[in-house]
Amino acid sequence: MMVDSPPAQVEMLPVEAATAPGACDGRPVLMVVTGPTHDRKRMAAYAKAIADSGLYARLGGYYVNGPRPLTVFEGAVPANHATLIVRFPCLANARAFWHSKVYQETIKPLRLDPSAGDYSVTVYAESDVPAYLKGQVSSAPYTRRFDPAAVEQVGK
Repeated sequence: MMVDSPPAQVEMLPVEAATAPGACDGRPVLMVVTGPTHDRKRMAAYAKAIADSGLYARLGGYYVNGPRPLTVFEGAVPANHATLIVRFPCLANARAFWHSKVYQETIKPLRLDPSAGDYSVTVYAESDVPAYLKGQVSSAPYTRRFDPAAVEQVGK
């Protein structure tokens, strides 16, 4: 049986690259937000602010899962632990969301000081459909361009 393996290396980008929106290269990415939630009411207001901002719609982002597991096969997951995955059409659009003026200055502060949750936020390249599933599942390509430069960034 053929199994696709993950990339041998993780691309480590310089800090400057993380703040500069570039052209979308069409390679989808997954932004993973995970950690314990301390204040559900404030996190609900935060989630509503993200939805109301229209940033995801403008940048092609959407949730691919709910925050709580359906079941746990191994280990213990605390009741307050959440994991959300947001799919974007490319790394430039994930960066444009994260570094947008409205997110950094208006939305993100809703969950800080004191922290409404202790989350790590990481971004992963979406894997291609493995050869043994080609023609059986779709890779769900984006059918329109979402311009990361159309969203105002902090420090610009």
